[in-house]
Amino acid sequence: MPALRRDPGLAVPRWLLLPAALGFAFVAGPLFALTGAVDWSRLLTLVSAPASRDALALSLRTAVASTALCVLLGVPMAVLLARLRWRVLPVLRAMVLLPLVLPPVVGGLALLSLFGRYGLLGRQLEAAGIRIAFSTTAVVLAQTFVALPFLVITLEGAMRTAGDRYERIAATLGAGPATVWWRISVPLLRPALVSGAVLSFARALGEFGATLTFAGSLRGRTRTLPLEIYLQRENDPDAAVALSLLLVLLAVLIVLVAYRRVGGTREREWAGTPWR
Repeated sequence: MPALRRDPGLAVPRWLLLPAALGFAFVAGPLFALTGAVDWSRLLTLVSAPASRDALALSLRTAVASTALCVLLGVPMAVLLARLRWRVLPVLRAMVLLPLVLPPVVGGLALLSLFGRYGLLGRQLEAAGIRIAFSTTAVVLAQTFVALPFLVITLEGAMRTAGDRYERIAATLGAGPATVWWRISVPLLRPALVSGAVLSFARALGEFGATLTFAGSLRGRTRTLPLEIYLQRENDPDAAVALSLLLVLLAVLIVLVAYRRVGGTREREWAGTPWR
């Protein structure tokens, strides 16, 4: 069967077109239908209501905070998983992947069992006057719990693909571990780091189940945009649809901007390789 060619070095079988088209239609169809359900005459009024603005602002603030926490914790985790050869690493990797397969409400219950008022650590924190559950901090922790695997997996895969050749060469030339990390590893992994951070941010922005279970739904404190959408679904369906469209547009914009930058960086790096 003839093949489609994107460039002289890559051929794509034509039989892939049909399932690919069906897949794109399956993803785009519900989003297209959502735009048809929007009351465009009231869109601005619906998304600019005080409750909607509060929920959007809280979602953006907590998503940024949880993404920063994902980077702070996830980068070292990915390095350990990709570079070390400990026997316990498969168990650690499975634990990292668990939030991807667990229902979010289960993650919320687990966080509540740890940080709740009567939780494993929550009792000691409560005695010290620190209450985490049903607070804005709980929102950040819930979002971090579900978004962290996206950054770790993306970065670990990039490190395994890139290998450690350049790091080893730099080490043999006398560079210390910190110098190798900042001068060699970080520049090589920057596209994957940006990609993983974007995925984490988008996942945190859309988090619902763990947040509702662990943080509750308090306006201005824990009611993020997905929670506001769920609440408005019963009270004002038009507002729920309008806010859903807003959330979709935000996610699409974030992903497009970030991946455009990542794609441009990769193309420049590919064009600069000596075998091209």
